[in-house]
This record gives sequence, structure tokens and C-alpha cells, in this order.
Amino acid sequence: VQLVESGGGLVQPGGSLRLSCAASGRTFGSNAMGWFRQAPGKDYEFVATISRNGGNTDYADSVKGRFSISKDNAKNTVYLQMNTLKPEDTVVYYCAASKYSRIRTSWNEYDYWGQGTQVTVSS
Repeated sequence: VQLVESGGGLVQPGGSLRLSCAASGRTFGSNAMGWFRQAPGKDYEFVATISRNGGNTDYADSVKGRFSISKDNAKNTVYLQMNTLKPEDTVVYYCAASKYSRIRTSWNEYDYWGQGTQVTVSS
């Protein structure tokens, strides 16, 4: 599975962005998907995850109520809608695919990673 993120950029505090992750590979519909973020010199931080069929999701406390993950198996794409962005959301965001079908919140349960997309929240 190859993953390519897009949609990052510069936004003002309180603004919105939607990240997309396009996947190639026949197993996309079998994978739970996740979004993580990573600040320089730090470990991956869990952001959101969605199950294989999209029926279950989970979020980090820091983004609950602001971010929403969704999955379109027909388009092989997973999305992260980010609303009410804060300066502390400024980092590189990564899409990941797990070999498991159920939601996973730990970075080491993911097998495939995208290259990352920078999100900067600043006035």
C-alpha cells in the first residue's frame, strides 16, 4: 500500500483544512487507517483512526470535537477534516494504514506511512 497525503498548508487560527490521503493497493478496503502528527524530534502523536468499513472512529482528546476522520473505500481515500485549528496543531501530519481492520491508536500498529504534509496555523 502506498499513501500520498495532500491538503496541508497555512491557515489562520480558527480556520479549517481538509487533509486527503490517497492509497494505492488492493488491500485498502481491508485496512484500518489513521492520522498521526509529529513535531521535530518527537514521537508520532496519535490524532484519529477509522476502522476498515468506516463504522468506528477514535480521536485524541486534543482534537475531539474539532477533527473528523472519514474513509471512502471506492476512492481509496481517507480524509481528515480539521476545524477550529489552533497554533499548537502546527506540525507535519501523516496518514498510515494498518494491517488490522479495527481501529488502532498506537503508531507501531501501522505498517504503511505516507510522506507527510505540513500544517501551519498562524496569523
